[in-house]
Amino acid sequence: MTKLGWGTNNPAYRHIFSQTFMPDGTSDELAWFDEFQRQTTSPDNAVRFQDAFGDIDVRDQLAQLRVPTLVLHARHDQRIALDQGRELAIGIPNARFVVLESRSHIILGHEPAWPIFMDEVQRFLAETSTA
Repeated sequence: MTKLGWGTNNPAYRHIFSQTFMPDGTSDELAWFDEFQRQTTSPDNAVRFQDAFGDIDVRDQLAQLRVPTLVLHARHDQRIALDQGRELAIGIPNARFVVLESRSHIILGHEPAWPIFMDEVQRFLAETSTA
């Protein structure tokens, strides 16, 4: 389906992805993201990305990380379950895990989670820039 539906001018297939990335997006935001997907990834590459992302598993390497890490995850993310974000953070030594009240995989500027997201990122950058 991806190979046939991705590159067409009809955004219906890509819109499925947009809806899961930004379920509370405005019609303009969703239309922009639909078109962004079409312009930045060919149908063949979209298929390759789906296949590759389905096979990536680095959990056995997380404990080796020795860098400051911030993991932000939306509580009701439509793409990746909260437990997977939590598992990622638990696997990385000293990672900070922050749950955002959102359904979006891509937090949008009009969502209540946006200022919290920005505060957490700015705090993280301030803390790690002096380390």
